[in-house]
Amino acid sequence: MESGAITSYFDVAQVTLYAFWVFFLGLMLYLRREDKREGYPLTSDRSPHVRVEGYPATPEPKIFKLAHGGTYEAPNTRPEAVKILAEPVWSFPGAPLQPTGDPMRDAVGPASYANRSDEPDLTIDGTLKIVPLRVAAPEFSLESRDPDPRGMQAIGADGKSGGTICDVWIDRSEPQVRYLEVVLTADKRHVLLPIGLAKVHGKARQVRVQSILGHHFADVPMLRNPDQVTLLEEDKICAYYAGGTLYATPERQEPLI
Repeated sequence: MESGAITSYFDVAQVTLYAFWVFFLGLMLYLRREDKREGYPLTSDRSPHVRVEGYPATPEPKIFKLAHGGTYEAPNTRPEAVKILAEPVWSFPGAPLQPTGDPMRDAVGPASYANRSDEPDLTIDGTLKIVPLRVAAPEFSLESRDPDPRGMQAIGADGKSGGTICDVWIDRSEPQVRYLEVVLTADKRHVLLPIGLAKVHGKARQVRVQSILGHHFADVPMLRNPDQVTLLEEDKICAYYAGGTLYATPERQEPLI
């Protein structure tokens, strides 16, 4: 019998299959462990001393270098638990929460948001990614065949106006429209409206928003800088409008049938 001909003694196809299974299992465990760098361990509603992380365990901290300078550690030391302005409707663990304050501003349910960096998002070359057209022009402009929302009324779900669209905020990287800027009728302050929750009606000269009412525009979270929006501000603004889909009126919180 010839020596060195391992294919005469082993089923190479079967060995290859088993090797692939072992590799794939290791890959799944690695990816599942890596995705626990954010959000783990979970907070338990049973006791602050209960550590909820499942299997596999949370990985050791790793330092990531950010594209525009600085570093980020993940997983990082979790801040103190934020007080949730809601309480369980029943006593059993996992019971749904009922808001105790203003749910559209208290980060409850659909109005909740992540504690993101309070710095603006940047493009690959380090410039501001999301800016109003007054800053991006003349490099960027609106398509002439589309209705220009500037000058249109911002109308809530109740048919009442909250203000007038005065500018359009665009994404330099995509590029596309991200927000509409609304100057409030009441006090002339400026707030942003996510384009995904707005519907432009060119002939009626209206921008209609179904998630909030007309008077809710006055409570949209403000910007620290009138010409830029930070990641945290984006989350707060979008969360406010999203919260209105459930909390804008008492009727929206009731069962459908």
